[in-house]
Amino acid sequence: MGLMRSLLLAGSESRWLRAQATRRAFVRRAVSRFMPGETLDDALGTATALRRDGIGLVLTRLGESVTDAVETDEVAAHYVDALERIRAGNIDGEISVKPTQLGLDFDRERCHAHLRALAGRAAALGSFVWIDMEQSRYVDATLELARSVRAEHANVGVCVQAYLFRTAQDVERLLPTGAGIRLVKGAYREPAEVAFPRKSDVDASYLALARRLLAGDARKAGGRAVFGTHDTRLLRAIVEHASALGRPARDCEFHLLYGIQRAEQQRLARAGHTVRVLVSYGSYWFPWYMRRLAERPANVWFVARSLVRS
Repeated sequence: MGLMRSLLLAGSESRWLRAQATRRAFVRRAVSRFMPGETLDDALGTATALRRDGIGLVLTRLGESVTDAVETDEVAAHYVDALERIRAGNIDGEISVKPTQLGLDFDRERCHAHLRALAGRAAALGSFVWIDMEQSRYVDATLELARSVRAEHANVGVCVQAYLFRTAQDVERLLPTGAGIRLVKGAYREPAEVAFPRKSDVDASYLALARRLLAGDARKAGGRAVFGTHDTRLLRAIVEHASALGRPARDCEFHLLYGIQRAEQQRLARAGHTVRVLVSYGSYWFPWYMRRLAERPANVWFVARSLVRS
């Protein structure tokens, strides 16, 4: 792992740095590149421009490691409201939720109940619930939740991370359930015994997993195969592989982040692929933002330019 990436990931876990950064106007200005604002209204406001390009959205309210029962209930209620407003606004939108926002750290049954309720409400409204993946210590519990909720509701998917050694086996266990699978590289600081430390190895793992998700038996299982990466080399390799297999363009789905490679998002949509933009919002943006910088450390120069102009 590169030194810059290691420093950024370490910084994402620093409460002191979070307190300092969130008070700095130039940091907030830089963050606005990657998120439209802190409120649900801000997030939903992106839908009109995205619709013009034939692109949907996935909403995720930033936050993790919630340890207060009242707060987890509020988070769940917030996502129900988001689903209702997506339907009322005739928006092509879905939600993506971190299990630790719903109480996984202190009450797994409460977390499970919230996820079941969200999946049920989303089903009634014709929408979909994505379960985010967090650090490696949460993988077993998150996959157990995903399998359990998917057994009751078809409109459920889960994120898996290509940098973890275990993910190939996890995918094989998930495929028969028919759950949607969103493949990302992974953005947390992980020990070398559980994750590939080198970018080249993560990229190779990502492409191998993408090809597995596009295989004939995987597609027959019925779950959505979704690819979340901004690596243009990987994007093109996935598209070429899907085309060689004769997969319809609409079956090759991509979830890309708000504010990153808009032209690539538009290009994929024009080519007939299903494209959704992951729109993050909320006040708990600092750890998320540092992980976004770590995914592409060159973005640090954007912050530096903002500092010079401030």
